Amino acid sequence: MSRQPHARAGLPLLALLMTANLGCAAARGRSALSPAGPAARTLAQLGWPVLIFFCATAAVMAALLAWLLLRRSGTFETHAPLDTPGGLGMVVAGGFVVPGIAFTAIFVATLGVLSAFPMDPARPPQPSIRVIGRQWWWQVEYLVGDLPQHFHTANELHVPVGQPVDIELVTADVIHSFWVPRLHGKVDLVPGLRNHIRIQADVPGVYAGECAEFCGLQHAKMRFVVVAETPAAYVEWLARQRQPAAVAATPAAQRGAQVFRDGACPMCHTVAGTEALATVGPDLTHVGSRLTLAAGSLANEVANLHAWIVNAPSLKPGTRMPALNQFTGPQLHDLVAYLEALR
Repeated sequence: MSRQPHARAGLPLLALLMTANLGCAAARGRSALSPAGPAARTLAQLGWPVLIFFCATAAVMAALLAWLLLRRSGTFETHAPLDTPGGLGMVVAGGFVVPGIAFTAIFVATLGVLSAFPMDPARPPQPSIRVIGRQWWWQVEYLVGDLPQHFHTANELHVPVGQPVDIELVTADVIHSFWVPRLHGKVDLVPGLRNHIRIQADVPGVYAGECAEFCGLQHAKMRFVVVAETPAAYVEWLARQRQPAAVAATPAAQRGAQVFRDGACPMCHTVAGTEALATVGPDLTHVGSRLTLAAGSLANEVANLHAWIVNAPSLKPGTRMPALNQFTGPQLHDLVAYLEALR
């Protein structure tokens, strides 16, 4: 794993520009107005006109405010009353008729968009994935095939390109909201209810998702990714995920496996094929193959994995992952080597 270089203290302007560019790139990657699937495309067809309308409205209001500020001031006696010719008519037209027509048109268009997402109570969808929202990470259960073929992962969904995927959405605690802006709109995860969403990616890629409902302290760091790949690559990924954890091959990974077993890790995590079967935290069977750590808030890199194990609450305050600062330096390196090998 490569480590990212830090910005030099003597180059604050360059660091600021780099941060701005990364922020713009992230915004483009999460833009609902840049759809990559049929559901998001349908929503964007409504979103663009609404955005243009409200921008035009804001421009008109700004022009009127500027006119009020710059016009010649007078006295109450010199102001024209509303009952002068055209006075009351302009107020009614500008304040009621024009906005009423505009909002009615938007409302009718919205109803047309909603009709594109029919829900038939008599024929509920058969989900191939179940997503469980937790404070503050996403548990992902793949329901494809028979029960022995089901498996768990976390904070990362893989889907085949060009195929609709039905997802069941439930929550283990509070209300969350599942949102992949480039693939679909927001759907809430409500306690006691099972909601559904159908997503489809038309182009291979990694699509950013996040929780869109405030759910507590680390709501902003409750993220995930949807990896869209070719159907053949998706089938290969499913086959790898159904396998038990890889056997530690290097001496460091072997020592790390022992550190994992002897420490507190099995009390919270599962590693298929081992005695670690807890479900408090994310399944770690193939954690080394994932793109991110800590529900999408950290890249899955060696340095970040070290830091997360030693003191997760310092990186994500409120997380249920405790600080594990009892490990010695060699033990920590071996443990990370073991987790990196779980692919």
